[in-house]
Amino acid sequence: MFKKNFTLVGVDTGGTFTDFVYKTPEGWRVYKTLSTPENPAKAILKGLEVIGDKYPRYIVHGTTVATNTLLERKGAKTAFITNKGFKDIIEIGRQNRERLYDLHYRRPQPLVPPNLRFELDCRVNSKGEIVKDLNPKEVENLIETLKKEKVEAVAVCFLFSFLNPEHEKFVADLLREKLKNVHISVSSEILPEFREYERASTTVVNAYVAPKMAKYITTLQRSLKPTDRLVIMQSNGGVISAETVVKEPVRTVLSGPAGGVVGAWKIGKIAGFEKLITFDMGGTSTDVSLIDGKPSLTTETKISGIPIKVPMIDIHTVGAGGGSIVWLDEGGAIKVGPQSAGADPGPICYGRGGKDITVTDTNLFLGRLVPDHFLGGKMKLLTRPVEEAFEKLAQKVGLDKYQLAEGILNIANTKMEGAIRVISVQRGYNPQEFTLFSFGGAGGMHAAFLAKKLSIPKVFVPRNPGLLSAFGMLLADLVRDYTLTVMVPFEQGKEKEIIDHLNRVFEKLRQRALEDMEKEGFTQEGKDLFFEYTADVRYKGQSFEVNVPFTERLREEFEKTYKHLYGYTLQNKPLEVVNIRLKAVGVGEKPPFERIPKTDGKLLSRAVIGEQKTFFEGKEYTVKVIDREKLLAGDRWDFPSIVVEYSSTIVIPPGAEVEVDEFGNLIINLSN
Repeated sequence: MFKKNFTLVGVDTGGTFTDFVYKTPEGWRVYKTLSTPENPAKAILKGLEVIGDKYPRYIVHGTTVATNTLLERKGAKTAFITNKGFKDIIEIGRQNRERLYDLHYRRPQPLVPPNLRFELDCRVNSKGEIVKDLNPKEVENLIETLKKEKVEAVAVCFLFSFLNPEHEKFVADLLREKLKNVHISVSSEILPEFREYERASTTVVNAYVAPKMAKYITTLQRSLKPTDRLVIMQSNGGVISAETVVKEPVRTVLSGPAGGVVGAWKIGKIAGFEKLITFDMGGTSTDVSLIDGKPSLTTETKISGIPIKVPMIDIHTVGAGGGSIVWLDEGGAIKVGPQSAGADPGPICYGRGGKDITVTDTNLFLGRLVPDHFLGGKMKLLTRPVEEAFEKLAQKVGLDKYQLAEGILNIANTKMEGAIRVISVQRGYNPQEFTLFSFGGAGGMHAAFLAKKLSIPKVFVPRNPGLLSAFGMLLADLVRDYTLTVMVPFEQGKEKEIIDHLNRVFEKLRQRALEDMEKEGFTQEGKDLFFEYTADVRYKGQSFEVNVPFTERLREEFEKTYKHLYGYTLQNKPLEVVNIRLKAVGVGEKPPFERIPKTDGKLLSRAVIGEQKTFFEGKEYTVKVIDREKLLAGDRWDFPSIVVEYSSTIVIPPGAEVEVDEFGNLIINLSN
């Protein structure tokens, strides 16, 4: 994956900035440019132009195209085809109400309107047997209807196709033959699992975003040289070829945030930290995740209220970022987000026409940002318009302006604290046993305060934290996921027989994975190609499963995980293996981690570049401004300060102690 004669490029498209981390034979470089939401490719192509094409480029890209297409409902005109009597399954969904006491709650509208949902009179039963065969003439008539409707994508999902996909394959082949420029998504290819609603929903999402993703990927590839290679970050923490993403874009809906979690995992591990809570605060939102030895995965994800059941890193997102707008509700209470000033016009201090106070403006007003050192001094922040905005708002709400500003940050921090509790306390983990791994452009200004709220003893801030998602993509392996519903009772006394049977089924998935990974350039199992085997298991009669490693001691693995999640086990209750999952991992060469020189004991004279007045808990402090580029391994200090660097600003509050490790990471100790 990593070659010395290549320029290695990691690209992360955010709501405010598009970040680049790249390495040429001359060394590492970083670059940030404002995102172009109307066409994300413009910012990427601008960055690639700055990087240049002197050497062939290996580009790993985290894209928000699929996510934004879903959130904005700007996908393709999509049709849905299923069995007779089931065309409204994507609207009926499940009966559970997510907001039980919200009298105004309305379910999100399905991506496919009623007039584009179609039925075919065929049926496979729960044993995989065909009880009513397809009528080819009926399919041909339907194709004529699809042509008249000028659909751009079609999702095909029949009952029990995970057991017998014959009908789906027949329909898909005919559609691909007759509808040349229409994207066809088939559930048995995308998600061969039971639960028809989630399977149908995932297949529809794939079809809905596919044409836009294909256009985006094609635009990027046309601008690259034939010697360049483009791969895309997936939601599961691995990369995949651009060609595969065009067919299965549903696997990229959390592409960007996943890169940050992978980066935190790999960097934290090398620095000796196995238990991390990742805190990625950008311009528009904050993403948090938990790493206990390795990233947590889930298949229970919803984007804009729509279920997507492909494996993803378990990431929780809240609308609190540097660009989050401060506003007053009807009762005069102060609110922060989820609305964002974005990249254009951005916060008031950017001087691009923004009128609303944002979290970034608030940090600047409190002296926690240094106006002349934003983006390495390449973007000067304006202070006077921010002061005027705070004087006006403080007068309106009847508060002291500094009290108002700290209150705004407390509101934002409380929203982010809630997000961390979702992925830790609500999953059975104690945050105090973890280290808060802070990154994102705005993370360093909030991490220490957030850690104190949660009694987390240490904060870990890597080098170039504002670019970590882009760097994390360069550390990701090539990953492909495979799944199959098996519904096998795990009866006591027959464990060995059942394990042997499941091993034979796994072998079929493994052979398919070997073929796919060979196309991606990985052929030597045990050297650069590895497989991970897991199973979704439940107590017989339950509605939901727990994913556990597939081993000879399957019951033991299940009960250990079940007890961690729920605090108890059901003794002697029979188990059922619902799904088996295979993860194929292609491990390529990675860029090396470089150590920094050791301290000479002259921190103040070497790294302190100024002073600034800053407010903490209503008191004014004069704090040191420290240039992170001048820090050395072993440097320590215990006074309040502001650390500035190109991609971020880190605020060290009173009472915290800081140490620089051998790789240049900042370890902030809050235990005192």
